[in-house]
Amino acid sequence: MRDKKIIYQVLQEFGLSQKDVKKFEEESQQSNISLEELLINRKIINKEDFYLALSRRLGVPYLDISGYMVDKDVLALIPEEACRSLNVFPLFKIGDTLTLAMANPTDVDIIDELRLKTGLEISPVLASEEDIKNAIDKYYKSSSQTQIEEISQIVNEEVTTVEITDEIKKLEEEASQEPVVKFVNTVISYAVKNRASDIHIEPEENILRVRLRIDGVLHTFTEVAKNMHPAIISRIKILARLNIADKLRPQDGQFQMTIDSKKVDFRVSTFPTFWGECAVLRLLDRSSVLIGLGELGFSPENLIKFNALIKKPYGIILVTGPTGSGKTTTLYSALEAIRSEEKNIITLEDPVEYTLPLIRQVQINPKQGLTFATGLRAVLRQDPDVIMVGEIRDLETAEIAVQAALTGHLVFSTLHTNNAATAVTRLVDIGVEPYLIASSLIGVLAQRLVRKICPACKEGYKPKPEILKYLGLEENIELFKGKGCEECNNTGYKGRTGIFELLIIDDTIREMILKNKSANEIHQVAVTKGMKTMRDDGFEKVKKGITTIEEVLRVTAIF
Repeated sequence: MRDKKIIYQVLQEFGLSQKDVKKFEEESQQSNISLEELLINRKIINKEDFYLALSRRLGVPYLDISGYMVDKDVLALIPEEACRSLNVFPLFKIGDTLTLAMANPTDVDIIDELRLKTGLEISPVLASEEDIKNAIDKYYKSSSQTQIEEISQIVNEEVTTVEITDEIKKLEEEASQEPVVKFVNTVISYAVKNRASDIHIEPEENILRVRLRIDGVLHTFTEVAKNMHPAIISRIKILARLNIADKLRPQDGQFQMTIDSKKVDFRVSTFPTFWGECAVLRLLDRSSVLIGLGELGFSPENLIKFNALIKKPYGIILVTGPTGSGKTTTLYSALEAIRSEEKNIITLEDPVEYTLPLIRQVQINPKQGLTFATGLRAVLRQDPDVIMVGEIRDLETAEIAVQAALTGHLVFSTLHTNNAATAVTRLVDIGVEPYLIASSLIGVLAQRLVRKICPACKEGYKPKPEILKYLGLEENIELFKGKGCEECNNTGYKGRTGIFELLIIDDTIREMILKNKSANEIHQVAVTKGMKTMRDDGFEKVKKGITTIEEVLRVTAIF
């Protein structure tokens, strides 16, 4: 990271006051991009003028690397992962000297580290973080794409049907052929590097399609010949220790792989369809979940309220939303925030996706008689302080959770509801008495995930006045969108953040629950008392340049 003092000094040369710099710095942190990138994207400062001024202060030459052609042999000197983590990019090698583009060319630790790893002298030049990221994506990603295309061709041409009488041995032989193994490994590696949450292997009449879910949206990654379907599915089943001969029943399994020195867990589900078995691999990356409450996207006001809520000694806290809305991440982050040696925290999960220190986690197993209800009843005899129940699905589980809260335990759980207030009526529909809900429930957090604007191609625009009027936004406001680039696969989005609706159960809401008021009535009263709806929270992020109007409407259109 560059010295902030030097950045501030350069920005003062461009006429920005300390107050202006502080305001833009807060916005850059919200948008997860550097301060200079934000100012350049806003056209407040000129990119070339800024970096030339910065290079003079650093005493290192500035180079615009956007048009550079790089030799593959030079790329091989420094792995992609190192380039990304260190914010560097190798440009060219002359003799024993490697010229290296660096976001911070005065970082002697990085220079010394790469000198040792490459065995070359390092000649640093200054380049923008955006140009370095784009160069890494352009050259390393294109190399990866070429690799997958080559493997696809190898798979189509070289894999042969093995003539073995025993069906299981035949499938094992086909699945262990080198092109199949390479193909599956490369798809998995590409998915991990591109932050995919799921890999879909989908057979159709004449092809086998591979799709990746990135930032909540599916994208076709590649297609191969249909005759590869049995071998690829068998390879995945072997990894997950599933029955490769059973093609007519759904199966679930899991496995772990190390990708670029990072352990990634995979949860596998196979399912028979008309054109053959499909498989979905859920990628479970611990670093993407244990990120802390402050990184989830809470507004400062909601973060303070939620932090206070999870530190209550007893009561039920519900997190609601559809599948894929980030409920698990929020729950784990909440447990991470309150776990300590003084507390006995026990979870009941289906499945246990991530293991946490100082927390006893239980895998639900209905086939063995361990359901949420039976597990929760047993947990209460384990002297818990905090209990997390993966989901309240039935009256029995709900009633035990309520009793646990009423007897001095803090209980976390989830429900599938559209907004926070509907969680109350959902519990009533399950069969829980309103007086028990009013006595035990202390808060409901409803949430969705929206895609964030790609910082590499973010640009401002003026929306039509009628759109702003319809959305209740002030006139003449400048909003932002991504125009699409290589870094975001031309989607205009990169990464996701949460939008939230936090319902605190106070005396007024508690009285409404006792009177069996509707969810709509509870919602309206909560709003008048200061609750910000998910859509309003989303529009705040639109105004801050974090996401777009279209994204907020996409995930909140049902309200």
